[in-house]
Amino acid sequence: MPAELSPIDKAKFVAAKRATEFVEDGMKLGLGTGSTAAWMVRCLAERIREEGLRVTGVPTSTRTAELAASLGIPITSLDDAKWLDLTIDGADEFDPQLALIKGGGAALLQEKIVATASDQMIVIADIAKEVSQLGAFPLPVEVIPFGWQTTKALIEETLVSLDVLNRDCTLRMNGDRPLVTDEANYIIDLHLKRIGNPRQLALVLNQIPGVVENGLFIDICDIVVIGHGDGRVTVRDINQGTEGEDFIEFAPSDNIFADME
Repeated sequence: MPAELSPIDKAKFVAAKRATEFVEDGMKLGLGTGSTAAWMVRCLAERIREEGLRVTGVPTSTRTAELAASLGIPITSLDDAKWLDLTIDGADEFDPQLALIKGGGAALLQEKIVATASDQMIVIADIAKEVSQLGAFPLPVEVIPFGWQTTKALIEETLVSLDVLNRDCTLRMNGDRPLVTDEANYIIDLHLKRIGNPRQLALVLNQIPGVVENGLFIDICDIVVIGHGDGRVTVRDINQGTEGEDFIEFAPSDNIFADME
């Protein structure tokens, strides 16, 4: 087993492990992208191995598909699955209404499509991702490469009339080249610092020619599972209006770490 995990990785692990307890036999699952979602994929694979759990996963990125396949999780496309029982994914920020900013891993388009094609979405996150108001994390906007500079200028012009604190926009790079998403698009990051009206911003951004999708997830998340470094897990259900706390014993098996060695 690798060296002792940091508190932040412990928090991600316990959130992921608790979230997989919502998975039932026979489910079709959306599998998120990112470091916390990767823990979830490993925990799910462990349940499949140890309990004989039967599930089918729909990955939200190429790297999640590769990880799931390497761990023996059956995967399929959303077109073949058609509709999902549950999606479990991470978030870069979430607010008290469980509105999210996602896309730090540049997979926001597939993530939003998969999440909205699910009966339920569970977000897994460490406590640092909880904010009173969205916007400290840069908001990703996926745009087509053609005319991206014009699209960026239109975004900046649109932001002038919206309730945001800052309007800096940058093209996300991968070394000395623009980062390219799985759909062969670019990402423009909006450094807004504060978003006063996420719903309005999400609607307005998607009206701009060249914009494919934005990283604001509004009225999509149903439950957030928040991990803490000491093993505590908070489960908040926005629909039921409930919040509970559990404790996950931190004793991951070697199987969870098999792909990390």
